[in-house]
Amino acid sequence: METKKLNVPIMADLHAEGKKPDVLFWVGCAGSFDQRAQKITVAFCKILNALNINFAVLGKEESCTGDPARRAGNEFIFQMKAQENIMTLNSYEVGTIVTTCPHCFNILKNEYPKIGLYEAEVLHHAQYLQQLIDSGQLKVDGGAFKGKTITYHDSCYLGRANDIYEAPRNLLKELDASLNEMAENKSRGLCCGAGGAQMFKEDEKGDKRINTARTEQILDTNANVVAANCPFCITMLQDGIKEKEKQDSIMVLDLSELIVQSNQY
Repeated sequence: METKKLNVPIMADLHAEGKKPDVLFWVGCAGSFDQRAQKITVAFCKILNALNINFAVLGKEESCTGDPARRAGNEFIFQMKAQENIMTLNSYEVGTIVTTCPHCFNILKNEYPKIGLYEAEVLHHAQYLQQLIDSGQLKVDGGAFKGKTITYHDSCYLGRANDIYEAPRNLLKELDASLNEMAENKSRGLCCGAGGAQMFKEDEKGDKRINTARTEQILDTNANVVAANCPFCITMLQDGIKEKEKQDSIMVLDLSELIVQSNQY
């Protein structure tokens, strides 16, 4: 991961100095280890650095939330990973936790508190970035996308699971581009095909892969850019676009990457 020019404080180091950040950035497994998702991690850190946000990451103290295990039916593994993370998070008690992964967001916000996580504000980065815009801290120069057509993919765990639809769309309105919605959007949005641990298993029998069907909806919008908010969705949508041989004309970008490109961070 490109971190040479980034300031990414480690929570344990700050704690040893008696300091406490305002924001804990929960990176997640994809953002830590997947090469494509690492670019999202870097983009979000660039924004935090540019705005002088007092944040930190857990680094080696962060472990998988256990979400894939629970969705796949292995409750024992989930409980083991969850309790490990809850002990770590409770020891620091940072006021706000922000993550770029809807799966991590959903489980940290809705499931961890039921098994012992202290009361914390848990935000997806789409919500957090919108808060920064609303407060005037973040101003988006949308000129990089002037004349472009953008379509937005609602991830299941941010949309239907948590009813968050407007924050990401409000971010896109800051760009000098037109938003062209897919036929199925918001509460009717089509899954990318990765959720519920499907990312990690073989395809089941059927006439068409889900990400292929979603890609066909993308092509119907004539969009140059697909905006997304989930590392797993981005992987599935990119694969679908490659299958249709449109990778040279359609970009799939996370919301943070759109901001970084616009503001040239």
